Amino acid sequence: MQITFLGHSCVLLTGSRKILIDPFIEGGSVASVNPDIIAITHGHADHMGEAVGLRKKTVAITEIAKYLKSKGIPAEGMNIGGTIVVDGISFTMTPAVHSGWIEEAGIAAGGGAAAGFVIRMDGVAVYHAGDTALFSDMKLIGELNHPDVALLPIGGRFTMGPDEAMMAAQFIGAKTVIPIHYNTWEKIVQDPEPFKTAIERTTDMKVRILKPGETTEIRA
Repeated sequence: MQITFLGHSCVLLTGSRKILIDPFIEGGSVASVNPDIIAITHGHADHMGEAVGLRKKTVAITEIAKYLKSKGIPAEGMNIGGTIVVDGISFTMTPAVHSGWIEEAGIAAGGGAAAGFVIRMDGVAVYHAGDTALFSDMKLIGELNHPDVALLPIGGRFTMGPDEAMMAAQFIGAKTVIPIHYNTWEKIVQDPEPFKTAIERTTDMKVRILKPGETTEIRA
């Protein structure tokens, strides 16, 4: 599987299918990616992004899926703790500690709970934590799902920062950690190098820091 960090929390998984998670790029577009399936972690504009305009099959929590269906999008609704298989790809929805109203639909549009995903494709399990604080049940996510890769927010302010993400990485136990949701704006500026150094000095995990547009390969 190839993992491409497109910026912010937007990540493309490429294997037997192309899975685009949280289709938002600050100042840019993901329209050229042409994914097979989109996964949305929560309703904030910097995560739903171009989901409506792309008009692709989309996996999301029930409330967001219903909203997308009202816009003519072929959405698959699910909820936290559930697993569905779409076009041969497994999506398990995990908890996230965050808010999640649908910003583009107006202040009163509830988007259900914020979430993360464990996505399994071609023998590789990828955990995208979504926007979240640190929480102790990340241990259960690791024990139940055994992800190979953990995509963890480190920006602080709106999510956990690097110190909490270090603990999250240890809870989850994935061999590869990729930081996301940082340096998009001034309020979430972080240097990922100390995060990488601390994890690799104290654990067997490896941190891959990807610049927007960079790709890494994960073997089953």
